[in-house]
Amino acid sequence: MHKCFIKKYFFNSYFNSIFCKCTRKSTKKVSNKGKFFAYWGWNWASYSNSDIRFKGENYDFTLQNVKASDTPTKFSFKNYFGITSLTKPQTNARIGYFFKENYTISIGVDHMKYVVNNDQFVDINGNINIGNTKYDGVYNGEEIQLTEDFLRLEHTDGLNYINVQLYRFDDVSSWFGLDSENLQINVTEGVGFGFLYPKTDTTLLEKERHDDFHISGYGLSIGAGLNITFLKHFFIQADLKGGYINMPNVKISTSSLDGASQDFFFLQNNILIGGRFRLF
Repeated sequence: MHKCFIKKYFFNSYFNSIFCKCTRKSTKKVSNKGKFFAYWGWNWASYSNSDIRFKGENYDFTLQNVKASDTPTKFSFKNYFGITSLTKPQTNARIGYFFKENYTISIGVDHMKYVVNNDQFVDINGNINIGNTKYDGVYNGEEIQLTEDFLRLEHTDGLNYINVQLYRFDDVSSWFGLDSENLQINVTEGVGFGFLYPKTDTTLLEKERHDDFHISGYGLSIGAGLNITFLKHFFIQADLKGGYINMPNVKISTSSLDGASQDFFFLQNNILIGGRFRLF
């Protein structure tokens, strides 16, 4: 009786094990290697204070701890999704490739906007000798107000950071108890580098303003994001990205003798929508 019970127990255990394996739903792992991806999105940015040096014929001075802000477009469907206004907000666009299962390389542009806060008081060091009785003089830490007749400076079309990124990409769906081809939660993080190609709208001491695109410097960045992919091809992503910008060649007037230089840190909050796909 005892032996029969043991045989029956092991027979049932074995049968149940085989049955469960056969009936358990198998989920195919989604593969990334060899896929391309592209996204479009929007950013909200903040900037550290910056020392800005202005140098030209008969002047050379530095404004210290200058404050600046971004200028996000007020949200409306037309402003953010209208064909004729797609590039008016602060936007991010990128295309990339999964060269390994968990690694991507991409190129894109972060279209930020940077506006020096009008009418703020800052310290000034240096000299101005352009025949302007109000502002000519030698400065040694005095306070000056950035009024309209002295300075207006903005990179609003924009502070364009064109950059290459190397990012890692990891599926963490299992952390949330998910096991599906049609819905994955991913984290992504990495580094980037590139150059600045702003369109700088500047008026300094009532000189003729400069407002053309130009290469002005370089940038470095790091970032991390949370990516939710659905139906294997479409995703939404929230990114936090920070970095350093150095612009030694800012155009501030139509004269080749005039120029400005500055460097600062930035922080972006990004909302992105995009897709992943294979070309062959």
